[in-house]
Order: sequence, then C-alpha cells, then structure tokens
Amino acid sequence: MTEFWLISAPGEKTCQQTWEKMMTATTCKNNLSSNHKFSIPDLKVGTLDVLVGLSDELAKLDSFVESVVKKVAQYMVDVLEDSRDKVQENLLANGVDLVTYITRFQWDMAKYVIKQSLKNISEIISKQIMQIDNDLKNRASSYNNLKGNLQNLERKNAGSLLTRSLADIVKKEDFVLDSEYLITLVTVVPKTFYADWQKTYETPAEMVEPRSSNLLFEDTDSGLFSVTLFRKAIDDFKHRARENNERLSVQ
Repeated sequence: MTEFWLISAPGEKTCQQTWEKMMTATTCKNNLSSNHKFSIPDLKVGTLDVLVGLSDELAKLDSFVESVVKKVAQYMVDVLEDSRDKVQENLLANGVDLVTYITRFQWDMAKYVIKQSLKNISEIISKQIMQIDNDLKNRASSYNNLKGNLQNLERKNAGSLLTRSLADIVKKEDFVLDSEYLITLVTVVPKTFYADWQKTYETPAEMVEPRSSNLLFEDTDSGLFSVTLFRKAIDDFKHRARENNERLSVQ
C-alpha cells in the first residue's frame, strides 16, 4: 500500500523556490520520495484566538472523518465478500482512485467557499460527514437485513427436509383438496427406512387409504412421502407412526 505524508516546508522567498529546494533534497539527490503539490487556497484565517479556539474542534473533526472513512472502507470489504481483490478499484473519491485524488487534489470552491471563516467551513464538513455516516448506517442495516433474509432462504432450500421449506417441493396435485373427510399428510422418512415405511404406513392407524403413499422428493439422506387418510385419524396416525419409528417426522 502506498504511504503518503502531508508536510509543510519552511518557506523561501516564493512557494516555487521552496518546492524546487524540496525536490532537489528528496528526489534528485536521494530518490527518497515522489512529491506532489497539495494545493490549498488562501483561506480566511482570522485571528490567533480564533485559530486556537478552532484547534480542538478540528482535532475532533479529523478523528470523526477518519472513523467514517474507515467504516466506508470496511463496509466495501464486507459487501464485496469473495471479490475483495476489487476493493481498491471500488474505493473512489470524486470518481477517481484514491492515489489520483490525493496527488491531484483540488479544493472544491463550490462546496467550501474560501470567503467563509474556517469555523463555517469546518461546520459544513462536519455536517456532510454526519450525513455520510447516517447514510452508511441505513444502507448497512438494509444490506444486512437482505443478506439475513437470503441466508434464511438458502438454509430453508438447502437444509434437511426436516427444516427446509417445502413450498418449492410439493405441488397442488400431491394433495387431496377440498374433501370433507380425507386429508393428505407428508412425512420425512430416512432412506434406510424406505422399505419399512412401504410395509407399515397403512397400519399405524385405521382409515389410511391403501397404496396412497408416494415419494414426492428426496435428498441425500431422506425422502418426502405423502399419505392420505381420514381426517379423524390424523392424531392417531401421527402418534403410532412415531411409536413405530422415532426418526419419522409427520407433518
């Protein structure tokens, strides 16, 4: 990662002379650094008392800005997840990469009018950073909610038949509908118990429709079977099915 130092050099007669002297000392002779001018306009400085009073506020503002910038960068890392190698190209300032922004910095005269006092300019910056911080919190909250909902859906769709949603598995034609007397239940049967299920599902309770069980879906461990019976036999069927095999889950 590139390291930048923001420095002020002792003045010569002109700024250009100061620049040339620094370039000679750090670049031409020793190749210590690559130098770039960081142009700041002639701001309305005010009195020494004003500067002293503003120094503490600027220190706090500096810490606040740094914390928000770090949060933005971390948020970008979290959002990109498996594409974290692209973080740098997505972290932009005014539409350009950070190195370009710093080395070619230009004061935004429209946002920060230099005729204003330093205190007013600092208050404008503070309000803008607070707005960015609030926007980031709202977007992060929305993103985390969406991510959580997506993860829940993925767990439901990829998990065990005992826990996942069956909405995308069962179909309308798999059930007896609009019957006053009959109802279709579904049950999760481990694959090792398929044969036992086929032999015994008609016997746990009376009023089970013969040969009504069908395999609707299976994963690596279990299968989802349907069975049709009379409504008044539901509780008895569930109770006796679980007694016969504790690994059955009847729904």
